[in-house]
Amino acid sequence: METRITELEETAAHLTREVEELSGIVARQADEIAMLTRKVQLLMEREAQREAAEGVAVVMGDERPPHY
Repeated sequence: METRITELEETAAHLTREVEELSGIVARQADEIAMLTRKVQLLMEREAQREAAEGVAVVMGDERPPHY
């Protein structure tokens, strides 16, 4: 009985350490996703400003491109 309790305590300690480690990994990934999302948004805004400044026309769906 004592051996079984010791094994369960060891298992619980191992699982607790794994959960803490995975929690740290998930937190770092969430930070990285947030940073990448901000960068993509900034790039999209920058590209929209560049297109507006240059007057670049965006070809939509069935429109023929200007080189036809």
